[in-house]
Amino acid sequence: MNKIALRSKFTLLLAAMLCVGMVVFVGEYLLNAKKWVVFQGSPHVYSGTSMNCGVITDRTGEVLLDATDGRQYADSALLRRATLHILGDRKGNILAPAVSEHSDQMVGFDLFNGIYSMNGKGGEATLTISASAQKAALEALGDRKGTVGVYNYQTGEILCMVTSPNYDPDNVPDVNFNESEEYEGVYLNRFTQSAYTPGSIFKLATTAAALEEFADAEEMIFHCDGAYQIGGDTVTCEGVHGDISLKTALAQSCNCAFAQLSEKFDPATLQAYIEKFQLTEPVEFDGIRTATGKFDVTDAAAVNVAWAAIGQYTDLMNPCRYMTFMGCIANGGKAAEPYLVANVTSGGIRRYKAPTHQTDKVLSSGAASILAKWMRNNVETVYGDGRFPDVAVCAKSGTAQVGGGKEPNATFAGFVQDADYPLAFIVVVENGGAGASACVPIISPVLEACMKDMD
Repeated sequence: MNKIALRSKFTLLLAAMLCVGMVVFVGEYLLNAKKWVVFQGSPHVYSGTSMNCGVITDRTGEVLLDATDGRQYADSALLRRATLHILGDRKGNILAPAVSEHSDQMVGFDLFNGIYSMNGKGGEATLTISASAQKAALEALGDRKGTVGVYNYQTGEILCMVTSPNYDPDNVPDVNFNESEEYEGVYLNRFTQSAYTPGSIFKLATTAAALEEFADAEEMIFHCDGAYQIGGDTVTCEGVHGDISLKTALAQSCNCAFAQLSEKFDPATLQAYIEKFQLTEPVEFDGIRTATGKFDVTDAAAVNVAWAAIGQYTDLMNPCRYMTFMGCIANGGKAAEPYLVANVTSGGIRRYKAPTHQTDKVLSSGAASILAKWMRNNVETVYGDGRFPDVAVCAKSGTAQVGGGKEPNATFAGFVQDADYPLAFIVVVENGGAGASACVPIISPVLEACMKDMD
């Protein structure tokens, strides 16, 4: 009898262990099946570290990458270079996280059916980018380093995200043994992974904070003699503007006026507004997490608070995040979060369709409206409407000092004020000099290409 009881207990113990094992296995499967199938090195998805499955097109259906039999890039060398940091290269030196994020839909996999696309060809991913805008951006950048970004602030679609330097994945240079600086930082996606000193485009954030904080911001008058003494130090200006309003100070990019404006803020209050605008936070989409920004005036001297308000000091901004902030100004205080992958189909069925997510309300509608009018005034009175396509462009230029005896970075950010073309943009040209001079000839043909594809 004792033997039977002992055997029964042992059988029950084995059954319990089996049940626990099944629960653990099912849990592991539910949590990790996708990783097991689409991990880098999986023969279903990858050849080496490069995705080797499916077809990727731009928003108009133009094929950017056909990976059904090896990796066949676009016919145009210019387009291959312009999409390198989106699609990645064959050796995996430049990764494509957005494409990899949707590899389970591309290969045809779900938890219940396993791999259901067994022909080895995979599915089709449609990106939001415009091939023509990518080419226009890279052509306009030429051999200069930098980045260009454009997105639809109502839907979130990224129409252009170009970074330079780059190379042709069908004609890879010997980057490691190139003694020139031609390929310096080539593996870096400057649009998502970089954080730049913003220069005077940051005055938009300081102006937004002033419009939120001070009821009389529109009536404020400042005085510029070309230099302003603050805390025993000097803030210099590129011009002598005399008595000047905040609106005109923004248009003329008057450093003296913004130094005086910075004195009206408690530094902690200005810091809080920049954090409210989310300018230091990363943007996350399609498996991408952008670089973080920086704005820190904690215990900073008065002159450093002034330079921070101007967009210098230790300020850093990620281009994708600042582009999104432009969308918030254009759209009444909040905008769509950017994304790159529009949809994925496999086996004739749509497996993924990008949702539109809104940012938080980072700016009041009233402040956004005033700032948009002032940015429109910048174009009308300083940059010139004739330099842009036939739409109402609102913008601000910047000349960001980088030190080391180098030319300043040129920056330019803004948006199109048109219901048919709700586009926000940013341009950074490293060591490009004056912002508008370097950047407007770049963004103008890019906007034109974006608008044509939207039509």
